[in-house]
Amino acid sequence: MKVDFRGSRVTSDGGLILVREWDERLGLGKLIDEHLTDARRGLNKKFPLADLLRQSVYSRLAGYEDLNDAVRVSADPTFRLIGSQKNWDRGGALTSRLQSFEAELLASDENLIGLMAVHRELVAQAKAPDRSDRVVLDMDSTASPVHGQQEGSAYNGHFESVCYHPLLLFNQHGDCLAAKLRPGNVPSAEDWEELLLPEIERQQAAGKRVTFRADAAFAKPEIYEAMEERGVDYVIRIPANKSLELAIEEILFRPPGRPSLKPLVRYKSFRYQAQSWSQARRIVAQVEHHQGALFPRVGCIVTSMSLPSRSVVRFYNKRGTAEQWIKEGKQATHWTRLSCHRFRANEVRLQLSVLAYNLGNLWRRLGLPRRIKSWSLTSLQHRLMKTGGRLVQHARYYWLLLAEGHLNRRLFGEMLSRIWALPVPGG
Repeated sequence: MKVDFRGSRVTSDGGLILVREWDERLGLGKLIDEHLTDARRGLNKKFPLADLLRQSVYSRLAGYEDLNDAVRVSADPTFRLIGSQKNWDRGGALTSRLQSFEAELLASDENLIGLMAVHRELVAQAKAPDRSDRVVLDMDSTASPVHGQQEGSAYNGHFESVCYHPLLLFNQHGDCLAAKLRPGNVPSAEDWEELLLPEIERQQAAGKRVTFRADAAFAKPEIYEAMEERGVDYVIRIPANKSLELAIEEILFRPPGRPSLKPLVRYKSFRYQAQSWSQARRIVAQVEHHQGALFPRVGCIVTSMSLPSRSVVRFYNKRGTAEQWIKEGKQATHWTRLSCHRFRANEVRLQLSVLAYNLGNLWRRLGLPRRIKSWSLTSLQHRLMKTGGRLVQHARYYWLLLAEGHLNRRLFGEMLSRIWALPVPGG
């Protein structure tokens, strides 16, 4: 037996070739050229801007959470193949080059705005088969813990940690339409209008009916009024108070008799006007009585929808999937790995992670066979992207020989067929 180390010929991320075909179909390269500006000169342009961006995004999509992994990734055959053909033989960028790319080149005002536009338009260009005329927008915030002296980090009492406090906006398919990095001590709904109102305008300009859904942190009169002015339906949870409890007093108490094993759920719809509101609005209350529980579980929702009370509650409960998408983004693309000192550099990192998440989510919902559409992004990483292979170079072409596991010849062919069947943006 002989042992040799030829890492430049062996890959552990062979499945990313499919994602590269997917990004080509979506026109990612064209979006990069349209929205990002390369201010480098001379020898600094050895690596094209599109190659550097793809290396940053694909390394996050493959689960590499830190730029220190760039040394290993640069020699990986798959990461060489996802770049320009002239770089196939010499490898990708190392840590120092990627660090300056993310912390300096992309950190300019123009490129940061352009990076946001890239991941937003990437989602818009992915034409789903269902021609629905309605879009549901879910807004939520999360914590990004820090462990140093990063600019803008602060203690957040709700999350009980020193952190950043990003704000995120999703559609009903799990695509992240907008993200904003904020200091750790701002309220959850801070800067909601910067993300939500422009997206509502874009969706309505495309002829979509918009519905907004959020938890109690966004129960603010200015949000209700903004939605009503724009003709947007909303479903927002509000904290219970004495006035609301008096209004639902008749369903707060369990009826006499032996309690059933199943929870007793009752609803009530009524009009209510808080002191800070300019008008009365519809409230839907849900009260659950569980066996052995001393007090009922009470939930109140303010809404402009005219659906039956139970349907309103069921529609609101689907908002919980937004928390699952945030969890996927944290685990799979590490979008809370914000370890730079400068706040602006961490803003760039968040946008790169969101772009990686969107690329993976679009591939999952539009490019995968039905039987594996329910896989999480982490499962896609471990079962499809993390496929071993060997690169063989011939005089006129390259062979990438992949190991057969979860990703086999049949599944590879199915995914390629689905990708090629999707309409070309602008075509």
